[in-house]
Amino acid sequence: QVQLVESGGGLVQPGGSLRLSCAASGFTFSNYAMSWVRQAPGKGLEWVSDINSDGGDTYYADSSVKGRFTISRDNAKNTVYLQMNSLKPEDTAVYYCNAHRFDGFRGYDYWGQGTQVTVSS
Repeated sequence: QVQLVESGGGLVQPGGSLRLSCAASGFTFSNYAMSWVRQAPGKGLEWVSDINSDGGDTYYADSSVKGRFTISRDNAKNTVYLQMNSLKPEDTAVYYCNAHRFDGFRGYDYWGQGTQVTVSS
């Protein structure tokens, strides 16, 4: 059974930091690229960051998080992380992790249940 379980969310003051984790099971984690996607209250899904299967390439939403957030992964622990620094109220959202790959014939796409991040004084 495929599972993605996010953790590490919570309430933090502006300027603070949080580290989100996403633990994967039920599939070959090291074969999948991973993403973090967020959804602010009343808004649609917003892509935040991507990391490829071996961790060698990372990508960020330039205008909103680049320079403040860092994505990483530990394939030995089947876990992807999102280090979030200098948090702003506009970072308040539910953060989801996503696993995805395409094998040339079909796509595979898995989602976690999300973890709430609230940035407020």
